[in-house]
Amino acid sequence: MPAPASRVLVAAVRRLAVGLLLTAAAAGLLGVVHHHRPAPYGDRLLPGGHGEWAVRAQGAAVVGYDRRTGVPRWRYARVGHRPYAVLPARGAAITLWDDGLITDTDGRSVRWHRALPDAAEWLPAQGGTGVLRPLGRGILGVVAPSRVTAYRTADGDLRWVLPARAGCAFRPEGAVRRGAALLLAQPCADAAWTGQLVALDDLGRIAPDRTPLGNDLPARNPGHLDAEKALARPR
Repeated sequence: MPAPASRVLVAAVRRLAVGLLLTAAAAGLLGVVHHHRPAPYGDRLLPGGHGEWAVRAQGAAVVGYDRRTGVPRWRYARVGHRPYAVLPARGAAITLWDDGLITDTDGRSVRWHRALPDAAEWLPAQGGTGVLRPLGRGILGVVAPSRVTAYRTADGDLRWVLPARAGCAFRPEGAVRRGAALLLAQPCADAAWTGQLVALDDLGRIAPDRTPLGNDLPARNPGHLDAEKALARPR
């Protein structure tokens, strides 16, 4: 016999309630999974507020300290890694880590990450000495034996790459500042001493006939149609 209308209604309500409970449980589970999802690159940032701070590596972390009181303002670490070198840059801290990752944080967020190619082949022995080189006008030079790579510090945009000459290698620790130029050692097996020294600035290798691109942010340089991807040609 067909069930009375009241029994049908009760069964329908029960099915609806069970469905809602299952949906709520699934949403809660997804929220927990999202909350405990590992941060990209193993980032662990305890952010601080606005204000002036000094920065230095402390053990396995980079710490920003209040300039007046010396009290820690923020702390940045990466799971399983330690900083090799830290470079202050206009209210930010640029860090080279032991796995070849380069990061930029302003103490409130990690603004960008960049990976250093072939780092495992030379970085452990180098230890980060001289790898991070400020080139002026908001440009960071990253010196590896095989190339110099330049990034815009504001957003990590790749600006230009200068490869070492064939049979030569750059020495990250062998650089001297002369005014706006960075003189970088490039030892070669069979070259005159003049070919073993390279002069760089924020626009790349200094040469009389160079035609470099600008390094401004896109909003400040409307003449560049694709400023995020444009690279100065190798020199």
